[in-house]
Amino acid sequence: MDWGQLAIKALISGVLIAAASEMARRSPGWGGLIASLPLVSTLAMIWLWRDTGDGARVAEMALSSSLYVLASLPAFGLIALLLRKGITFPVALMAFILAGWLGYWLMQTFGRRFGWPV
Repeated sequence: MDWGQLAIKALISGVLIAAASEMARRSPGWGGLIASLPLVSTLAMIWLWRDTGDGARVAEMALSSSLYVLASLPAFGLIALLLRKGITFPVALMAFILAGWLGYWLMQTFGRRFGWPV
C-alpha cells in the first residue's frame, strides 16, 4: 500500500465531510443535500477502480451501497422524529446509531439469503 495515495484519499474524503457540515451550519437543506449526494460512494468506486481495474467489483460495490442506503433510511427518519419531539441530541443520536445498525444487520441477514452482495 502506498501511504501517499492513502493520505490523498483521506484528505479528499475529509474535505467533503467538512464541506457538508460547514454548509449545514449555514443552511441545513444544502448541508443535507451535500451529505446525501453519493460523494463517498463515488470516491470509493473511483479509488476501487484505480486500485483494481475490476469493473465487476465496482458494480458489486455500487449495488451493495444501494442496499445499505435502503437499510439506513429508517434511522434518518427516526432521529428527525425524536429531535422534533424534544428528545435530547445524545439520546436521539444513540437511537439513530442503533436503528442504523439494526437496519444493516437485517439487510445482511436477509440479503445473504437472497444472494445480494452484502
